[in-house]
Amino acid sequence: MADTTQATQQSQTQSSTAQHSFETDAEVLDTLRTSPAAHLGEDMARATELGGQAVGLRERSFAVQLGLRATPGTASAEALESALGITLPGRVGEVTGDEAGLHTLWLSPDEFLTVDVSRRQRPGETLVAEAALEGLPGQAVDLSANRTILELTGVKAREVLEKSVRADLHPRAFGVGQAISTQMGPVPVILHHSAELEYRVYPRASFADFAVRWLLDGMAEFLSNG
Repeated sequence: MADTTQATQQSQTQSSTAQHSFETDAEVLDTLRTSPAAHLGEDMARATELGGQAVGLRERSFAVQLGLRATPGTASAEALESALGITLPGRVGEVTGDEAGLHTLWLSPDEFLTVDVSRRQRPGETLVAEAALEGLPGQAVDLSANRTILELTGVKAREVLEKSVRADLHPRAFGVGQAISTQMGPVPVILHHSAELEYRVYPRASFADFAVRWLLDGMAEFLSNG
């Protein structure tokens, strides 16, 4: 009995220590990391101010992005859904969940991107999902540093995108709650119509500078002369 109690206490201590370690790592991380488009923050803020109701642009820094691989309806998919509290989309363009918080984008029949824009990424994001997949085919990878999220808003947001996005963005074809993989000029992006008059553009981190400058250039005609 004493041995069992001691083992339980040791397990709880180890769990507490691991949690404390992750919290400490997250605190250190927040003081050190810089988002891919941080150096253009003032330019985006200035353009947003001049854009008024017409158009605005900001970076959603360090949002959680988890790459998931599993076939919907299988034990692997169910394990991921249960572990993360999500529902995997079942068709092209579909987005499930809360687009102001935790949601999942369809990328291919067995590939998905789970995003949480309500909080910042922390170390250990995939541990629960990885444990749930133990012995099952599938994958959960923290991709939060792979792409950044640029949020384009305003009544002219769609017009800005239509200048260079190689897809039909009319609401009949690309309504609120849909996401696609496409091209914005020469840059491959994920494009999510996240709300009325709001689009989220996901360029890879290495293309963030180009993507922001590209969007700012597209916004220029809609800015006031302030």
